[in-house]
Amino acid sequence: MRNFKIIIALIVFLFVVESIAQNTQLNSYSFGEGYNFNNDNGSTVKLQGYIQPGFEVRGYSNGTTDAETRFRMRRLRLRLSGKSANERFSYRLQVDLAGQNEVETENSNYLLDAFITYAITNRIKVTFGQRATQTDNRELFMNSNSLQLIERSRLTSAFASIREFGLFLDGRFRTGGGSQLKSYFVLTNGDGANVFSGDRGGLKVGGRLDFLPFGLFTNFGQFRQADVVRERTPKLVVGVHLSQNNGMSSRRGRDSGAIVYLDANNNDALPDYTKYGVDFLFKYKGFSALGEFIKSTASVPGNITQRVRNDGSTSSTFLVNGTQDIENYVRGRMMLGEAYNIQMGYLFRNGISIDGRYTHLIADEHSFLNNATFYNRPNYYTIGVSKYLSRSYGAKIQASYTYVDANDGINDLNSNPITGNESLVRVMLTLAF
Repeated sequence: MRNFKIIIALIVFLFVVESIAQNTQLNSYSFGEGYNFNNDNGSTVKLQGYIQPGFEVRGYSNGTTDAETRFRMRRLRLRLSGKSANERFSYRLQVDLAGQNEVETENSNYLLDAFITYAITNRIKVTFGQRATQTDNRELFMNSNSLQLIERSRLTSAFASIREFGLFLDGRFRTGGGSQLKSYFVLTNGDGANVFSGDRGGLKVGGRLDFLPFGLFTNFGQFRQADVVRERTPKLVVGVHLSQNNGMSSRRGRDSGAIVYLDANNNDALPDYTKYGVDFLFKYKGFSALGEFIKSTASVPGNITQRVRNDGSTSSTFLVNGTQDIENYVRGRMMLGEAYNIQMGYLFRNGISIDGRYTHLIADEHSFLNNATFYNRPNYYTIGVSKYLSRSYGAKIQASYTYVDANDGINDLNSNPITGNESLVRVMLTLAF
């Protein structure tokens, strides 16, 4: 698998080099949508990018823990994409130089997307490489610079695998009366992004079905949150997704080799992880609404006898509440449970948007969702206001306030016990070209 990833990255790079070496000329530019170039051979190239600097303040209602303030470059992304002259082949190469991943955590791997797509027909395409997977919840494969609120919901950070390497097949079919059906099939390594070594377990297989009863959204609006184009007729997409990760060595399939179990012969003995959900997106005349539900389950093999510690040593101890319990110990380190997220907002003609969101997490009895430092917080309430500085996603200023309703027994980010609830204020500027 490592060789496949290196090969696909080199192929995408060669596509880019070949494209820009063909007497490339600027064809058009649209603020926030990027530069479009044409080549003598008929192929096209598109260059896009954006920056998102911001700051946040996290406070605690107990009155004894100091507020935590953070300034940072949230995203700094560059994307090159293009098509061959006959438009059968296309590619994308995207990097993020900010060192952050899609759910706020530090990330030293700057490569986001590297894939090649071949159009088998006008309605069926096959993609090979690394990209966002359609087996995650809908919010995850929406462009980051088009988000209604500053950050994605806690449902996304809890359950999404974000990006994966593998084979992606998608089709689009007319179903009568202007409606459309989109289908996706995904076969990946199931280990997340940028896994060039330590690829463990089996493959991940999954799929998604999306139904659009009123036809396609305007200007790729299915993959963007705020209704900047102000859809003239109602647009709706309803989807279902399912995936099975066979032999997972992390909490949710995002970081291969992070959590490893062995059998008596020192061979990998890894749990399987199943995830499914339903979601929708609706837009009409500046109003938008997004709803998502997701649930995960696990199957723990009965031949586990050891676990691998962070330092590489092994242990046969699996204590849960002072009792040896292998199955529930394994479950306690995985993201198991369910969640739903509902958000909506309205973008006025003057460029001001008012938005709100409610996210609810329901942890299984044995699940990492009960972790006191990062989770054990069932309710998230967020309100936000944005000012779009252009009639596009090119520039905007956003502010949001989130109130976190926590269970008893939580810690701050430094693992210090705290009481009460949390609040979070964020401000961010987005500037795209």
